[in-house]
Amino acid sequence: MKKLTVYPVQAIAAATVSMFAVPSVLAQQAAPAAPSASGGLEEITVTARRREESLQDVPVSLSAFTADQLDAAGAVDITWLQQTTPNLTLQVARGSNSTLIAFIRGVGQQDPLWGFEPGVGLYVDDVYVARPQGAVLDIFDIERVEVLRGPQGTLYGRNTIGGAIKYVTRPLGGDARFDARVNLGSYDQRDVIVSSAAPVTDTLSIGASIAIYRRDGYGKNLYTGAEHYNKDVDAARFSAEWRPTDSLLFRLAVDTVDDGSNPKHGHREAPGAGLTAGEVELDNVYDTRGGIGDRNRVETSGASLLAQWEASDTMTFKSITAYRDGETRTLIDFDTSPEPALDVPGHYKDDQFTQEFQLLYEGERIQGVAGLYYLDATASGEFDTIVGGYALFFGFPLTIGSSGQADTKSVAAFADVSFDLTDAWSASVGGRWTRDEREGTVYRQNFIGLYSPLFGNDAAIPLGAPRTNYTNDNTFEEFTPRVSVSYKFSDDLTTYAAYSEGFKSGGFDMRGDAIATPDTVNGYDPEYVKSYELGIKGSVLDSRVTFNAAVFRSEYEGQQITRQVPNTTGTIASFVDNAGSSTIQGVELEGAIRFTDSLTATYGVGYIDAQFDEYLTSTLVPNPTPPPTSIVVPVDLSDSAVFQNTPEWNGNVALTYARGLDSGAALSGTVRASYRSEYSMFEFKNPSIDQTDAYTLIDADLVWNLKDGHTRVELHGRNLTDEEYKIGGYLFEGPLYGNIVNNFYGPPRTFTLTVGYSFQ
Repeated sequence: MKKLTVYPVQAIAAATVSMFAVPSVLAQQAAPAAPSASGGLEEITVTARRREESLQDVPVSLSAFTADQLDAAGAVDITWLQQTTPNLTLQVARGSNSTLIAFIRGVGQQDPLWGFEPGVGLYVDDVYVARPQGAVLDIFDIERVEVLRGPQGTLYGRNTIGGAIKYVTRPLGGDARFDARVNLGSYDQRDVIVSSAAPVTDTLSIGASIAIYRRDGYGKNLYTGAEHYNKDVDAARFSAEWRPTDSLLFRLAVDTVDDGSNPKHGHREAPGAGLTAGEVELDNVYDTRGGIGDRNRVETSGASLLAQWEASDTMTFKSITAYRDGETRTLIDFDTSPEPALDVPGHYKDDQFTQEFQLLYEGERIQGVAGLYYLDATASGEFDTIVGGYALFFGFPLTIGSSGQADTKSVAAFADVSFDLTDAWSASVGGRWTRDEREGTVYRQNFIGLYSPLFGNDAAIPLGAPRTNYTNDNTFEEFTPRVSVSYKFSDDLTTYAAYSEGFKSGGFDMRGDAIATPDTVNGYDPEYVKSYELGIKGSVLDSRVTFNAAVFRSEYEGQQITRQVPNTTGTIASFVDNAGSSTIQGVELEGAIRFTDSLTATYGVGYIDAQFDEYLTSTLVPNPTPPPTSIVVPVDLSDSAVFQNTPEWNGNVALTYARGLDSGAALSGTVRASYRSEYSMFEFKNPSIDQTDAYTLIDADLVWNLKDGHTRVELHGRNLTDEEYKIGGYLFEGPLYGNIVNNFYGPPRTFTLTVGYSFQ
């Protein structure tokens, strides 16, 4: 059987081989294995544990997609992975164009406000990206993308409680290459992507790439006339690799992204009331009537330096030094009307420095990695919440001004060592010690006037004393282990069992109202996950059929959930709850089938049963004694709470036919279907904004490689049945706030023609 290094394809594990006995189940477009000369499927080599291994030997649940697979599927950005990876939610955040929302197996973080850490970690070339702004990465000049499910920490720089997404750019190597691609498509799509690399000397190579993305909006802002859901993004990367000796490698990488797409204000789902009376629903779900404006900009950049020394045949040292920063100026029109009611201008800034040292050992029967990690990150910002006119203030508009800063210093030590006990049995033991120092500064003040001094209105009149004005700090420390054992029944069948723990530190709520919720000054506590997993993977029928299956159970403690609740004073109180405990269990199955040398299918299915065992939170009720205020009352909501962004069922199947033509060219066609059952936008169901129906997206791809071996023509159709499906929403019901019920939608039906040219 030939060996092919394409870096992971699929999750790994569990259940039983009988699960695979019904390959017609919903299917996964994971990285399909390539055909061997005999018509079977080639062995897959992965690097999930920082070394090359056969997929069947790795007790880690993961999926991966190579550059060729992503290109053939016409994947524009990493949110495409949601359609092809079991139990993954990966979407553009509501009210945003390039902020990432990620959930794996029900664990994630929807709120992208500074100060909150994501539950799913994003890495670019092993550099942890701390903030979600600008993290909807466009796919260009890459080698692969990997998705690792479950707690990560014994193998990677930052401890991530839900999983990790690794975006790996293309190494330069020692040969000259050039790639260019033009995309033309629906809504006046016009993209240009160019990348190149060249050797300067025998030891030095440089490379650069640039990507320009332009597309008109799927809808319009009917109040301002601006494009809505448009795309206006410029991105660039530069890299240099220097190999002074066979054992030394230095790689410098610099990247920048400038997103000038218009803001998204949502689509009104119910008639207006109160301050927005007269506003009605719009026929086109991509239209809005937001009046706050159309200026929006997200800028991110970063630089990293990898130094690698292969000290011997078994020992390698690595140093990864990186700096990243970003700035976001955004506008959110919660009420989606021309009225200044719950309009929110925002300005965010962040920067981070990380240093990681790794020691990798690969002996005959012992392999492992050990590392030290340091993170120094600052995230700050300010935003106004313009409530609008209110009789209590004699008809004058009320604005809530908020600002703050969250500082994080984290140090960690981690290790993971594998032992080949016999030819069939192997075990892996790992652990991570993490110490996070968090400091939060929060300021919140009510003003009479449209906008506060934070956004240029120096004439705004303070209304009473500040609602919040404090600085506090806290330190969180935890040890999280991981153990696994695997057994090879044969070269083609492996099973494993694994146990791991995850930890995400606490922090401070940048929206906290210390008068309405005095405990906000103390911050919120960490999250903890204990994860159990059983897996089986292998191949049958002379490797024409591969499968990977997993069953898992997670015990989730202290889940951090953010809520904003209107109170009797006309303002909004914010809560960050450590909700209590929950249990998550589920199944994942994915694989590939080679029917003939030309006809291949890939498939996958995910199932999640996520239940709150306890949900201890607080609510606001009117204070019976004047003046009109609210008091905080504790309550257990576990009977009605649900997991957000976590459909019970998800799956996909793809059928690809490829063959060479007599002319020397090659042609392939793929039809793909991806399914998601209904899901809730927040922890409490509301049919006004939830995706209450299951939906299926149908895509198709046609790829023609010309006989010159350099030119490629592709045609991609997305959402061919033009399904309307929700990916986010806002809900502020009641007459005072205008009965605010709005949603954000996934892309409609689109077609893209791609022409590419490359040589190496």
